[in-house]
Amino acid sequence: MTMRTIVVTGGATGIGRATAEQFRADGDEVVITGRRADVLAKAAAELGARGVVCDATDPEQVQQLLTELPEKVDVLVNNAGGNTDFSRTGGDLSEPAGGELAQLKSSWLANLEANLISAVLTTAALAPRLTTAVVHLGSIAGARGPGSYGASKAGLALWNAEVAAELGPRGITSNVVAPGFTAGTEFFQGQLSDERRETLLQATLTKREGEVADIAATIHFLASPAARHLTGQVLHVNGGALTTR
Repeated sequence: MTMRTIVVTGGATGIGRATAEQFRADGDEVVITGRRADVLAKAAAELGARGVVCDATDPEQVQQLLTELPEKVDVLVNNAGGNTDFSRTGGDLSEPAGGELAQLKSSWLANLEANLISAVLTTAALAPRLTTAVVHLGSIAGARGPGSYGASKAGLALWNAEVAAELGPRGITSNVVAPGFTAGTEFFQGQLSDERRETLLQATLTKREGEVADIAATIHFLASPAARHLTGQVLHVNGGALTTR
C-alpha cells in the first residue's frame, strides 16, 4: 500500500494514540496534534510520528496547523474532545446549584467546543487537501446520553451527514465511530468508581470493557479501500451496550 498522510487530533493519548499507532504500523506518515506540548512530544517520539501543538477549538491555531501539513492529507481523524464536565465539576455532573444560568451556559459551550466545534474547524480547514476519508470520534452518549456532552456528540453525528454529502462527490467518505465504555483513556479523569465501572461493564453483551485497540481498528477500517462505499454513518463500538433498533 502506498504511504499515506494521516492527521489524528488529540493523538497523544488513549484512542487517538492507538489510532496513530495503527496507521504507523502500515508505514503511513502520521501527524498527531494536541494541546499539551510535553505529552505530545513524548508520544510522537515513541510512535515515530510528528507532533504539532494545536488546540482544535482555536481557529487561529487550526489555521496555523495548515502550515505544518503537506498539500495532500489522505485521512483526518477528529479524535480530540471529551466530557469537559469532569474537569469543570470534579465529577459532579448535576446542574449548577441555584440555577446559575451563566455557569450552565459556560458548561454547555465547553462541551460543544471540545467535541463539535473542534471537528468542524479542523475539517473545514483540511477539506481542500483531503483525498480519502474523515472519521469523527462520537460516543454512545450521542444516542442516549444526557447533558451537554451527549448533545455535543449527537450534533456531531448529524453534522457528519452534511460532511459526507459535501465530500462524497470527491470520493471522500465521512463517518462517526461511537465508542461505549472504553478502558485505557483519560475520559473519566480518574473519577470512575468501581461501582460505576461494573455498571458499565454489565451493560455490555460481551461482558468486557472496550479497549482502545477496538476503536482504533474500526477507524482504520473506515479509512481503508474496503470501506470506500460506507459514508454518512455512525458505527457504534460498544460490546452491545447499545444495539440496533
